[in-house]
Amino acid sequence: MNFDGIIIGISVFLMIGVFHPIVIKSEYYLGVKCWPMFAIAGVATLIASLLISNTIFSVLLGAFGFSCFWSIHELFEQRQRVARGWFPKNPKRKDN
Repeated sequence: MNFDGIIIGISVFLMIGVFHPIVIKSEYYLGVKCWPMFAIAGVATLIASLLISNTIFSVLLGAFGFSCFWSIHELFEQRQRVARGWFPKNPKRKDN
């Protein structure tokens, strides 16, 4: 039996679940100005994905990289959700 697909599926599912609160907290504390951190992490993990010969780790790094890129989009969406009042605004942040 080959468990690679199940391992990858569970890992990506958990990865998406972890990125959701990371995006919310990042927007709350840093605002959308933190998007370059996600871009750098995404590029770095995609490059690492190209260099690793283990299929499972390569796929997981690729999924992590593209999750970082999707998080950039979600940061800007989160800003709109905060503006609509769906999420709390950080009163201590100066760029509100």
